[in-house]
Amino acid sequence: MLIENQSFNITLLLYCIAMVCYFVFFMLRKEKLADYGSLMIKIGLVFHTISLTSRTVEAARLPLSNQYEFATSFAWGIAICYFEFERRYKFKVLGTFVTPLLLIVIFYAAMQSRDIRPLMPALQSNWILIHVSTAIFSYGAFAIACGISMMYLLRDKFKQDTFITKNMPSLQMLDTISYRAIALGFVMLTVVIVSGAIWADKAWGRYWQWDPKETWSFITWVIYAIYLHVRISKGWKDKKTAWFAIIGFVSILFTYVGVNTILSGYHSYAMLLWNML
Repeated sequence: MLIENQSFNITLLLYCIAMVCYFVFFMLRKEKLADYGSLMIKIGLVFHTISLTSRTVEAARLPLSNQYEFATSFAWGIAICYFEFERRYKFKVLGTFVTPLLLIVIFYAAMQSRDIRPLMPALQSNWILIHVSTAIFSYGAFAIACGISMMYLLRDKFKQDTFITKNMPSLQMLDTISYRAIALGFVMLTVVIVSGAIWADKAWGRYWQWDPKETWSFITWVIYAIYLHVRISKGWKDKKTAWFAIIGFVSILFTYVGVNTILSGYHSYAMLLWNML
C-alpha cells in the first residue's frame, strides 16, 4: 500500500506539472515547455503503472472493482491513449487539451477511498476483465477525441495565428484523427455494453435492467453512433462533428462520475454496501 500510495501521489504531481508546462507553452509560446510536458506525462505514466501494479499485487486481483480503482485506471487509459496518439501524429499542442481531462479523472480518483476489500459475489466473474478493461480504453480514446475536437474549434477560429497554424495539424487532419479515435472508442464501447449485458444475465438473471449506468451508457453509445452515422452517410465534418465529440465525452463523464454520485442502481450498490461496512 505504501508503494501504491507514494507512486499515485507522484503520478498526480507529475501530471499537474505536465498540464502547467503545456499551458505555459500554449499561452506564452515557449515551445521547449511542451517537451517538458510530454516528458512529465511519460514519467508519470511509469509511476502510474507502478501504482496500479502494486495494487494488483496487494489485492491479488486486477484493480477494476471500485470507484478509486476504476477512476485511476480510467486516467491511466487516457494517458496511454495520449502517449500513442502523440507518438503517432507528433503534434505537441495535444497535451494542452488532454491533460485537463486527465487531471479531472485522476483528481476524482484521489478523492475516493483507497481501501482494499474483497470482491462481492456479483463482481466475482471473468467478465469483469473484458467489461471494465475495454471501458478504460474506450473512455481514453473518447477523451483524446474530445481534446482534438477542442483543438479543431480553436484552429478554426484562429486560422491566421502563426503559432496555432505551426503547432496544430490542418483542420482536415484534426477531423480525421478525431474520427479515428471515436471509431476505436465506439467499437470498444459496444464491447463494454454487450459484455455488461452478458455479465448482468449471469449475475442477476437479466440482460438489461434500465439501471441508470446502463441507461446513460446507452445514451452515450447513441451519441457516438449518431456521430458516425452523420459523418459516413451524410458527409458531416467540421464544427458540427467536433461538437458531437465534445458532447459525447461530457456524457462519458456524467455516466461515470454523475451517475455514481447522484443516482443509485445496480452499478452503485456495491459501493454503497461497502461504505456502510
